[in-house]
Amino acid sequence: MPAVQLLLLACLAWGTGVRTAQLQKANDWSGQCQYTFVVASPSESSCPGPGQAVSAIQDLQRDSSTQRADLEATKARLSSLESLLQRLTGDQSASPWDTEGGMWRELSSLRRERDQLATQGKELEVAYSNLLLDKSALEEEKSQLRQENEDLARRLESSSQEVARLRRSQCPQGPDASEDVPQGSREVSRWNSETVDFQELKSALTEVPASGILKESPSGGHRSKEGDAGCGELVWVGEPITLRTAETITGKYGVWMRDPKPTFPYTEETTWRVDTVGTDIRQVFEYDLISQFLRGYPSKVHVLPTTLESTGAVVYRGSLYFQRSRSGTVIRYELNTETVKAEKDIPGAGYHGQFPYSWGGYTDIDLAVDESGLWVIYSTEAAKGAIVLSKLNPETLEVEQSWETNIRKQSVANAFIICGTLYTVSSYSAGNAMVNFAYDTDTGSSKALSIPFRNHYKYTSMIDYNPREKKLFAWDNFNMVTYDIRLSKM
Repeated sequence: MPAVQLLLLACLAWGTGVRTAQLQKANDWSGQCQYTFVVASPSESSCPGPGQAVSAIQDLQRDSSTQRADLEATKARLSSLESLLQRLTGDQSASPWDTEGGMWRELSSLRRERDQLATQGKELEVAYSNLLLDKSALEEEKSQLRQENEDLARRLESSSQEVARLRRSQCPQGPDASEDVPQGSREVSRWNSETVDFQELKSALTEVPASGILKESPSGGHRSKEGDAGCGELVWVGEPITLRTAETITGKYGVWMRDPKPTFPYTEETTWRVDTVGTDIRQVFEYDLISQFLRGYPSKVHVLPTTLESTGAVVYRGSLYFQRSRSGTVIRYELNTETVKAEKDIPGAGYHGQFPYSWGGYTDIDLAVDESGLWVIYSTEAAKGAIVLSKLNPETLEVEQSWETNIRKQSVANAFIICGTLYTVSSYSAGNAMVNFAYDTDTGSSKALSIPFRNHYKYTSMIDYNPREKKLFAWDNFNMVTYDIRLSKM
């Protein structure tokens, strides 16, 4: 075995520098044979002395210590960086690679949030700009409305002065002609362009001259008040009695009624109600008993075949009479069979805001019932805004007779008919309003009245007379109310 080792060493020596290697064989101090190989240094010409060797070893040791210190410092810095990364990510158990990935994810999330905030900021800037534009438009519209209000006031003043001048003139007049021009037709409520509704602003503040009757009554007249049981002139209106309050915003305005001449299967208790806030008004709520009406439990809901407009509907002899939306057409809808029995255009009648009452609500066509039958209250271009009153055939809706009054429709808040006399109310919102005019279709004359009428809830949008109950039915700002009345004896 030693021989083989020697042979390998010899081969190695021969491969690295065969020309400089020397093999020696001699006995050592104990007499054993010892082989020695001598190889020349490739870089040193002579061997250093003992002192130089020690110095070289010391240099090497110093270099090794310096390198070891640098390595320890690097390890300490690396450990410090790992701790810092773990604190930043909040995950003490994460490895350095996991921590770095979390940091990148957190950074990406923050960048996305920054981008989203920038986008939202731009959207807010656009919205703010739009709001400023809307504000400018509203201010301009407000200025225009104020200017229109001032123009109308000037026109009113000019008209009033002209009327006063004409009254001072010595023109011949018929007996008691002053009664034909009610003072209230020159009175105008104070408009506030910032608070009133658009429909209220559409009421023009102009004087309408008195005019005669469109058709002269035939001899004997259409009826005789003396022959109608319980008829007379209105002399008193009682305090409002609240029966129901509407549940939703659609019931701010509306109409409710009972049939003064009910037909089977309906009775004097059957009540109908229509909420008229909205653009597609078709539902008519029916209550068989008054107790159901008071509790708000309808027996049936009718869905009309066409939309209804305004608060001018009535029920008479088993049929609902109403104005078709955006037209001058009156429709007779039979409630029991749920069919349309008749429909007619009211000749020349304004509609959809042409000649409403002062509160608005597209109340151009107002149907009414009294002791003698079915009526319609409206105005026309030919009448220049004055109230026109027509008697209708309840079966066919044909106009039987018409009267043109000297009461301007947009200067009054509402109207109703008792015993063939038209009565108007001065205000829809004032607590101390008045029944201010009366127009008698028998004589064709009008007169001013001062009968107190209370708007308890400050927004009366419907007033109708029920000749069977001798009461006024009204709708006042979500509330369905009645008024007791008193008529003078004929």
